[in-house]
Parts: sequence; structure tokens; C-alpha cells
Amino acid sequence: MPETNEKILLAERPEGMPSHETFNYQEEPIEQPQDGQVLVKTIYLSVDPYMRGRMSSAKSYVEPFGVNEVINGSVAGEVVESKSSLFEPGDKVMGMLAWKRYNTIEDAAVRKIDDTIAPLSAYLGILGITGLTAYFGMLDIGKPAAGETVVISGAAGAVGMAAGQIAKLRGARVVGIAGTNKKTEYLKNELGFDETVNYNQVSDLTAALAEACPKGVDVYFDNVGGPVSDAVMSQLNDFSRIPVCGAISSYNKTEADVGPRVQPILVKSRALIQGFIVGDYASRFQEGSEKLAAWLSEGKLTYEETIVEGFENVPDAFLGLFTGENLGKQLVKVSEPSK
Repeated sequence: MPETNEKILLAERPEGMPSHETFNYQEEPIEQPQDGQVLVKTIYLSVDPYMRGRMSSAKSYVEPFGVNEVINGSVAGEVVESKSSLFEPGDKVMGMLAWKRYNTIEDAAVRKIDDTIAPLSAYLGILGITGLTAYFGMLDIGKPAAGETVVISGAAGAVGMAAGQIAKLRGARVVGIAGTNKKTEYLKNELGFDETVNYNQVSDLTAALAEACPKGVDVYFDNVGGPVSDAVMSQLNDFSRIPVCGAISSYNKTEADVGPRVQPILVKSRALIQGFIVGDYASRFQEGSEKLAAWLSEGKLTYEETIVEGFENVPDAFLGLFTGENLGKQLVKVSEPSK
């Protein structure tokens, strides 16, 4: 094990699209664990769109990252030293940890995961926050019924893929919106989406959605906002449900994101629109995790990952989220497990 650790700090609050200058790498000694602590080697690190909001000082549902302070997020790793009765060296764990090669933390900050059930990377995706977001957003707010039409924007992202498959398990007709032919073909051919729309390949998105959804839209799982969502709103059926998971189209805008007014549409359709964050369902994470694991083991769910190799490439992986480079969950592989 090396004596020197490496970490990534927020160097500045970006205006518009972040850049490599947004991040600052620093070295520090590896801190030895004390009683009740463990030293965890990072194996996989997750980069997620919500982190862009935490780079801003604006009020949100989670505290912003501090300038010149280490960034944190979901990490899957391995215990290499333990001063805790709960963990032994070699245990695989996950938690919200700092972007470091090694984290010395209290044992309560991580939980064990079993890489004989699924690969470690899956615990940052389909069996982690990603899968839980899709599970609760779709089932608790979307509530798709057999025969209904469900539309998902950002459908080739990790949450969108899971949400679409969950809707299919409920017997719904699922339409996915994505930005490349590779992504739409994957959704249809590999995940069984009934129809797809490539928003970069159509001259009239509203017309394309009307063709893909001849009976209108009963559930719209919104990951992107912007013009894509404007087009979907025009197709809403009476008493439709709209879980709003994200608005990645506006995260890097420097001016107000102005669009059509949705109130008349919502009144006429009597639609429910509800924003949510997965933390709202923390008391039910066990339920969601068990259901997702069962579906995965039964072959009813599948997932895709885009993995960038190397701690030095974390910024590239993060920036790629906003140019649509990833198919499924975007991860960085930092190191190899010891066993």
C-alpha cells in the first residue's frame, strides 16, 4: 500500500459547463485508522448529474460542496485495515465517501456488500441509489398500470433504463427518448422498450412523440426537462402522473431556463407532477433493495455501465455526463480488489 493518498477538491464554482479547471488534485498522507475506524481503498467511484448542483452555492436539497474542499459521492471499495469489530480486511463496502484513493472513516459510514451476488459496480447502479431512484419514482409516483403508456426521457441513462424496465414489469407500454441511434437501438433491442425516439434525429419532436404514443401519455418519468419535456407535456392523458427526477438540460445554463407554461396543460389533464429525491424514501431502502436484487437474480432486470479507468480521469467521466457519452451508469474504476 502506498504511503501517499490522492484526493480531488472543488477548485471553483463553475459558471456554465464545468471544465478541468473545476477540479484540483492534491496529495496527502494516508491516515491510519483509530478505534472504531476502517481504511477503505476505493475500487469504483460514481459520478452523477446531481453533483453539478452541489458545485453551485444555490440553495438545494443537499449542501453544496465547499470550494477547496474534497468532493464526495458514492464509492464501492475494500477494507484494507480495520480497527472495528464490524469489518475485516478484504470486506467489500459502499458508502458516501470522499473522492480519494483511500478513505479513513468511522465504521458507521459504510455498509458491507456481497460481490458474490452481483459485481461491486452494480451496488453503485442498479442495486444502489440509481435503482432505488427508478424504483420509488416509477412505482410510488408514476404508478403505471397494465396497458398504459409510459414515456421516459434520458432513457439510456442509468435511472431511465431501470425505470423503463420496472414499468415493463407492470405491463405498461414503454417509450424511451434518447439522443443517439446506438442508445435507442439498445433500449429497444436489449431492454425491450416498445418504441423509442431519437430527439436529435427528428425535425418535430412533438409530432414524433405523437406517432410513438398514439394513445397519449399516462406516465412521464422526467430526467431532463427542457424542450424534450415541453414536447411530452403536449401528449398527456387525463390523470397522468409525472415523476420529476432531474433536469439535466438546464444544469449548466447561465440564464433562466424559460419554456412554455405548463399550468393550462396540467389543469386540463388533471395531471399530477411531483418532484422527488431518493432520500425521501430512506426508510424504505431495504424494501427497494430486496425487490431490485430479486428482479436482477431472476433475469427480469438488466443494466449497462460505462466505466472509465483511472482516478486521474474522474473529471473526464463527470464532464461526459453532460455531452451524452455514457450508456447506462457512469463509473470510474480506481483500483483492483485484492481478491
